[in-house]
Amino acid sequence: MSGNGFAAVKKRIEDEGIRFIDLKMLDLSGRLHHLSFPASRLTESLCRHGLGFDGSSYGFLKVENSDMVLVPDLSTTARDPFRSSPTLTMFAEARLADAGRTPFAQDSRCIARRAEEALRQTGVADASHWGPEYEFHIFEEAEFLSEANDSAFGVRSGEKFYQNAYHACNPFDRYDDFRDEVCEVMDDFNIPVRYHHHEVGAQGQQEIEGWFADLATTGDHAVLTKYILFNLAERHGLKVTFMPKPMLDNAGSGWHLHQFLTKGGKNVFNQDDGYAGLSETALHYIGGVLTHADSLCAFTNPSTKSFKRLVTCFEAATVRTFGRSNRGAAIRIPSYVSDPQMRRIEYRPPDLTANPYICCASILMAGLDGIINRIDPIEAGYAPEDAPSSKAQAADFLPRSLDDALDALENDHQFLVRDGVFPETL
Repeated sequence: MSGNGFAAVKKRIEDEGIRFIDLKMLDLSGRLHHLSFPASRLTESLCRHGLGFDGSSYGFLKVENSDMVLVPDLSTTARDPFRSSPTLTMFAEARLADAGRTPFAQDSRCIARRAEEALRQTGVADASHWGPEYEFHIFEEAEFLSEANDSAFGVRSGEKFYQNAYHACNPFDRYDDFRDEVCEVMDDFNIPVRYHHHEVGAQGQQEIEGWFADLATTGDHAVLTKYILFNLAERHGLKVTFMPKPMLDNAGSGWHLHQFLTKGGKNVFNQDDGYAGLSETALHYIGGVLTHADSLCAFTNPSTKSFKRLVTCFEAATVRTFGRSNRGAAIRIPSYVSDPQMRRIEYRPPDLTANPYICCASILMAGLDGIINRIDPIEAGYAPEDAPSSKAQAADFLPRSLDDALDALENDHQFLVRDGVFPETL
């Protein structure tokens, strides 16, 4: 995607023979919706006042008063390769149907931008950077049954490894060409890719690792990456799923999020003589995230299936702790990072049943709470084994169910409503 003003978009419509404009938006649960209209109808007035839609169908408003408008975000314009007619796609913002077209406080992209503004208001940093890992499964067949007296599902893969499939090579890795194609389309959308490979799961588990972007853009990239994968899978007669735990006794799929903060372009997480090269600011950020990890699960792991993944023995993050190279900890500090400007942490519990904007925004707000209140993760009892600590350590596990996560959110959400980032009504 690239920044575009109205004149630039209209010129592109003329130059490329564009016939339709497609607006995309997530509902609160993270499901993608879209609305298309003839490109000739894209006017400056429409870009100011928007197109009307039923906000109750997105879960935004009650049906008795549900009129809202979608306002195009022209800066996110891109060519949609999955439409037969030449189409430009772009994200839209949800606005109220008042005269001023007031931004809707529960629009998840709006929440992401408010979280970034809250970061700037602290003075600690002026930007957050997020590097996502997209884990998913590819199946050749997927069936399900859900009726009054019966329920069942079945998935089948052409791959059958009898040992660790991490970085498995072709011909055993059957989908490397498919991942190449996915990454090529991601590049067309200006979504940066670090690398891709077969993951450890024995039957069709994949990973595409993205590169760093700001919080709101990372959310956009996640939405479009899923869109690309689902559509290419459809073309190839395959089934792609981000389900956190599609098969018993096999590795689950997460959405690991590498992250760091900068001020004036300098990484404020870096301190060469700190634990694992981390600064005091970074440790306080860790302290905030771990302190609020239970309630975060309501946004980072918002499905019942999420908690079937958060179990031991599969490199899933199950313990509220942090440490170097520890893939069982909620926060891993990559030990291979040599560039001080890339010093970072990795938050491992999330999965992509989450709304990505709300997921990242909630993590950032927890980290900011740790920085503001100077929460020392070692003194709080979350110390890794190789860090000096005067406190006895015991395994402190993340919630085991969605009910537990929702109870935690009810009892611990003041850090989210700071500066009006998360509306209480949400």
